[in-house]
Amino acid sequence: MAHLQLSAVAGRPAAAGGRGDEMEDVALLDSYDEEMGMPPAGGAAAGEEEAAAEAHVRVTGMTCSACTSAVEAAVSARRGVRRVAVSLLQNRAHVVFDPALAKVEDIIEAIEDAGFEAEIIPDSAVSQPKSQKTLSAQFRIGGMTCANCVNSVEGILKKLPGVKGAVVALATSLGEVEYVPSAISKDEIVQAIEDAGFEAAFLQSSEQDKILLGLIGLHTERDVEVLHDILKKMDGSRQFDVNTVLSEVEIVFDPEAVGLRSIVDTIEMGSNGRLKAHVQNPYTRGASNDAQEASKMLNLLRSSLFLSFVVGKRFYVAAFRALRHGSTNMDVLVVLGTTASYVYSVCALLYGAFTGYRPPVYFETSAMIITFVLFGKYLEVLAKGKTSDAIKKLVELVPSTALLVLKDKEGKHVGEREIDALLVQPGDVLKVLPGSKVPADGVVVWGTSHVNESMITGESAPVPKEVSSVVIGGTINLHGILHIQATKVGSGTVLSQIISLVETAQMSKAPIQKFADYVASIFVPIVITLSIVTFSVWFLCGWLGAYPNSWVSENSNCFVFSLMFAISVVVIACPCALGLATPTAVMVATGIGANHGVLVKGGDALERAQNVNYVVFDKTGTLTQGKAVVTTAKVFSGMDLGDFLTLVASAEASSEHPLAKAVLDYAFHFHFFGKLPSSKDGIEQRKDEVLSQWLLEAEDFSAVPGKGVQCSINGKHVLVGNRTLITENGVTIPPEAENFLVDLESNAKTGILVAFDGDFVGLMGVTDPLKREAAVVVEGLKKLGVHPVMLTGDNWRTAQAVAKEVGIEDVRAEVMPAGKADVVRSLQKDGSIVAMVGDGINDSPALAAADVGMAIGGGTDIAIEAADYVLVRNNLEDVITAIDLSRKTFSRIRWNYFFAMAYNVVAIPVAAGALFPFTGLQMPPWLAGACMAFSSVSVVCSSLLLRRYRKPRLTTVLQITVE
Repeated sequence: MAHLQLSAVAGRPAAAGGRGDEMEDVALLDSYDEEMGMPPAGGAAAGEEEAAAEAHVRVTGMTCSACTSAVEAAVSARRGVRRVAVSLLQNRAHVVFDPALAKVEDIIEAIEDAGFEAEIIPDSAVSQPKSQKTLSAQFRIGGMTCANCVNSVEGILKKLPGVKGAVVALATSLGEVEYVPSAISKDEIVQAIEDAGFEAAFLQSSEQDKILLGLIGLHTERDVEVLHDILKKMDGSRQFDVNTVLSEVEIVFDPEAVGLRSIVDTIEMGSNGRLKAHVQNPYTRGASNDAQEASKMLNLLRSSLFLSFVVGKRFYVAAFRALRHGSTNMDVLVVLGTTASYVYSVCALLYGAFTGYRPPVYFETSAMIITFVLFGKYLEVLAKGKTSDAIKKLVELVPSTALLVLKDKEGKHVGEREIDALLVQPGDVLKVLPGSKVPADGVVVWGTSHVNESMITGESAPVPKEVSSVVIGGTINLHGILHIQATKVGSGTVLSQIISLVETAQMSKAPIQKFADYVASIFVPIVITLSIVTFSVWFLCGWLGAYPNSWVSENSNCFVFSLMFAISVVVIACPCALGLATPTAVMVATGIGANHGVLVKGGDALERAQNVNYVVFDKTGTLTQGKAVVTTAKVFSGMDLGDFLTLVASAEASSEHPLAKAVLDYAFHFHFFGKLPSSKDGIEQRKDEVLSQWLLEAEDFSAVPGKGVQCSINGKHVLVGNRTLITENGVTIPPEAENFLVDLESNAKTGILVAFDGDFVGLMGVTDPLKREAAVVVEGLKKLGVHPVMLTGDNWRTAQAVAKEVGIEDVRAEVMPAGKADVVRSLQKDGSIVAMVGDGINDSPALAAADVGMAIGGGTDIAIEAADYVLVRNNLEDVITAIDLSRKTFSRIRWNYFFAMAYNVVAIPVAAGALFPFTGLQMPPWLAGACMAFSSVSVVCSSLLLRRYRKPRLTTVLQITVE
């Protein structure tokens, strides 16, 4: 249960049951925080995090940053709570706690005691748990008769790629296998055992997932009993929780043993059609809750036009709870203002009844304050809803249904079935018609077409698709019919991870928000003090005759005159505007960034990027296309060129370096040119068939970081790498080879040197073409006042040639992977803000060390985990977009703070009567309430102006006039 996010609704009746190389941009988002098992942002150790549970709570009633601070303080005070993050705009709290010390009910109780309403948000109905590094699975193995059989099966299993360990028991005919699910599937393990001559069947795994299903037909106790029986007997079901009030069931299950669609079908068939289950989409529920909040506020507003005092109850309840916990918020100010005017009016009415004197009463002031505040809150709710439009648009990209291709046991097409898109499972073959959306991430298995991926990557040009091409869920098929095999579903899809990144960023707080939180914490006490001072000054001045009696109306007196000023001060002051200044702008900006293929992981990253002084570019795969090509090969010994290429390819076959792939491709085409099929798929198939036939066996292979590889072939030592690797091993480079190498490096090519049995035999020239936009982006950064730096492990001569071509003067070459972070730190010594742009595993230390890390294009999972920005497209222009978006966002935030502060600085003195002696104008309390209500609306509307953001055009940045 270590990775299960708790989401049981508090107080629900529960029943426990159950038993214990192409399209590299797509890989960019694959499990960015899952595969590597890195600790979360909070810095908790892995062991600590495994013992923690998470709860997502919807919090209703928060109006300003003082409210979020009160919720955080109340929850943090509970025993066992480790971390709390509260979002004012999303009305959500994310709580990490120790399930042994705290329960979900404790969190709900803490929030409600603080004066707010709370309910657990059910997790994504199709969410998959964060992948563990490994899974442990049990298999039943038949046909074993002795210890040799056991050793044979264990040996076979341990040799499988992705299998970390295997233990087989002869007595029980069971095998337990520890494996990496991203590298090998349970079906492949079963197949390997069967290929060895034994019978095998999967039983269960340590993986678990959960699903929230809505139920139609759950009316009686008998229906509940039927559902219990079905779920208890279902393979892979571990526990379930039935909510009869909402007609929902939450099921924890083993996704390796039972699929999501199988659960839905089993419930329907097991109940003979009486119960029908459907997936509850959490995003739809969230949108519904937002609409309900707006509707609720509108109904309160309508009621307040006739029954203000009754509707005002919500302010009094919230204010009482806040004061009981020693905190203050906007509700306290509203209650003080309405109560003061109401209590005075009651006293004045009673006084007049007994004395015959008819002093003025202000019952309408209380009513109008409540009405105007509610009107402002209604407009605020509508405006705040607009800030999350980006997520709503992303959610709408997911199609509601999918067309499942049905096949028989022999794999023949026998029909089609329309299913809920949330029920698509990995391995399903789906039919995508022209004009329809792709239901899940997958691979094309039949057909050709063009797909519009602009909604995901921001790339406007349609992308051609053929067999083996990768497709992204939510994109639109334009022309032909495609059959795709689903590879990633639910929270594993690119679209879901984009949504998750945007939501996480919107939950985070920018450092500048601390200013607003501090002001909000002292704001209400200061306003109350100012109100008391205002009353005292006006009252004392009137009592002492410091102002003429004509200022006070005939049927009033000095006390009432002073009280109205004091009430206006309390009511007009607004802490909400300050609290909304940053989160509304961050929410809009992160959504806009996602629409442009720039994913921001948090408000702190967004804030740092505005002040970037240096942008450090990794060379390979960042400034260059990352597709190395061998341009030349020359032998400087008596070895035949074909034998030389076979030797180098054999040594590089075990390497994962991009240069190794280039060498293999060059050698393969040299040997088999003219013998290859015309189709791309045919070439790859032919390559796989002959790869093991023409390569030599390499033993004792090892990669030398930053230098190359070494191994033994036919008992002789082979070195393939750069000049450093060759010379360090005592091999002499002939003068003619050195001159040839210098010529290659001067032309921005990398030399790969080869030594065999202690003698230099030859070298190869490799080039990695620059991205077409590299030079223009570098020039654009200079125009923005940012200093570009190139960082590479390549030799100085090649590095300087590449840097000259793109226009970078500051070059750091021959840097080992571990030294890249040191280069970043050296730039930070004078207080400069450094951004690092990279895509590979060896870039991750530098990405983490930089103030702003940007993972670009087809970056690895580790690089993405270490980065603050994820640039979905493999395009350097997005670096400028990221910096520009940050600058525009924080310019808007500063304006928001200016409006919020200026409003209070100007409005409070006006409400206190500072202008009355000169103009005779007095602001009545009801008008003060209206001004307060509209102040927060103005700040939200100011943030919404960011929706008009347009990516900077390089022609504009470079001040180029196109005629």
